[in-house]
Amino acid sequence: MAAQNNRSSTGILASHLARVAIAVGVATTMTVGLALAGDGDTVSSDQILQALTPKRLTRSLTATPATPEEQSKATAESQFVQSIKNRPTRSLSPPERDQIYAIAQQKPNIDLTITFDYNSAQISKSALPQVDALGKALTDPSMKGTTIVVAGHTDAVGSDPYNQDLSERRADSVKQYLTSKYGMTAADLVTVGYGKTRLKNPNDPKAAENRRVQVVNMAATKAAAN
Repeated sequence: MAAQNNRSSTGILASHLARVAIAVGVATTMTVGLALAGDGDTVSSDQILQALTPKRLTRSLTATPATPEEQSKATAESQFVQSIKNRPTRSLSPPERDQIYAIAQQKPNIDLTITFDYNSAQISKSALPQVDALGKALTDPSMKGTTIVVAGHTDAVGSDPYNQDLSERRADSVKQYLTSKYGMTAADLVTVGYGKTRLKNPNDPKAAENRRVQVVNMAATKAAAN
C-alpha cells in the first residue's frame, strides 16, 4: 500500500552544472524552492510573486565587470534555457535535467504543496486554490515573457520507472492547467520529471518533504536602476 501511495551545455555550462538536478512530484502530494507551504496551507499569489521576483543588484563603486569566463557562462546558460523551451517533458535527457537544476539553484524559486488524486496525475480539488494562486502570480504583468520551470521530487517509495513517469505526467498536468485556465504560453513553462532521484531529505527517504514540486523563475537578476 505504501508503494502504491507514492505512485502518486554543453561546454562551459555543463562543467558547472553536472552535480545537481530538479524533479516533478510523484507521490500523492507534490510540493513547489521556498518552503512556504510545509503545513499544507495555501500560499497566496502575492507570496508566490514575491518569491519569484528577481532581486535587484545594488550598485557599488567597487563593482568589477564580468570576466570573459562569467560572460561565456551566462551566454551558454541563456542559450540552454532557450533550447529547452517547447520541449516535451519526456524528451529531456538526464544531463539536461541536471543542468536545469543547477541553474535553478541560483534563481528565484518557491516550494508549494500540490496534491493529486490517488495514483493519478489529476490535480485534486483541494489543491486547486494553490494552483490558482500560482496561475495568478505567473500571469502578473511583471512576469510576462519569463521562462518558468515547474519541477518536483518524490519520496523513495516505489519503483524508479513508475515514479519517473508519474512525476512527468503530474508536471504536465500543472502546465496544462496553467495554459488552459490562465492562458499562459506553453513555451514559457518548462516541465521536468525526476521521480525519486533527488531527495530533499536523504536521511529519511520516505519523508513527506521529499514529495515536492518546485517553481523557478529562470530570469536573470535585475540590474540596479540608474
